[in-house]
Amino acid sequence: MTNEQISIEAEVRERTGTRFTQRLRKSGRLPGVIYGQETTPTSISLDEKEMLVHLHSGARVMSLNVSGKTETCLVKDLQFGFLGDNVIHIDFARVNLDQIVTVNVPVITTGTPKLAGDAGAMLEVIRNEIEVECKVSDIPSEIRVDITEMGEALTVGDLEFPAGVKPTIEPEKHIVHITIVKDEEAEGEEAGVDAEGAEPEVISKDKGDDDATEESSNDGDEG
Repeated sequence: MTNEQISIEAEVRERTGTRFTQRLRKSGRLPGVIYGQETTPTSISLDEKEMLVHLHSGARVMSLNVSGKTETCLVKDLQFGFLGDNVIHIDFARVNLDQIVTVNVPVITTGTPKLAGDAGAMLEVIRNEIEVECKVSDIPSEIRVDITEMGEALTVGDLEFPAGVKPTIEPEKHIVHITIVKDEEAEGEEAGVDAEGAEPEVISKDKGDDDATEESSNDGDEG
């Protein structure tokens, strides 16, 4: 599904600095900056709740209305708080809809692989997003794939991309794959059986030892 362009109001903020941005966040505003296209960066603030709703929906391209001027922008970077669970700053890059860009797009898997039902089988996620190259207007909000019929691995080459969108990494790279977890307890029991079934090692005397024993015995007889 292609990203729908979101329109959102932004306010210019004249002041910057940690204390000021902290006060902004406490008042429900999310600080950010718009840069690019050889234009002076503009420090802004946005409604935090509204912005988070758009971000969680996968929106990446937005029309920002700043002081009566509309700018097409791409979400370029998100900064998170100390615990990594809240957005504290957002960077936007000015773009044209026909501009070619490289962005990360979420990969959403649905279904449960049939092979995952095998004994010891475990599904391992290698990538939950993938880097693609396309026009700004063609950026997909997500790449969705049903993994019910997958084999041992689902690769980049197995994904279906919208027209005009191509991955930047090799097609053989894994998205998810199935690994087999061996039962350590069962392995231990097998090892025990092997140990019980093994014949004891026979340690034989060296021939020289036998000769020495015989000579000692003969010496005793001669005395």
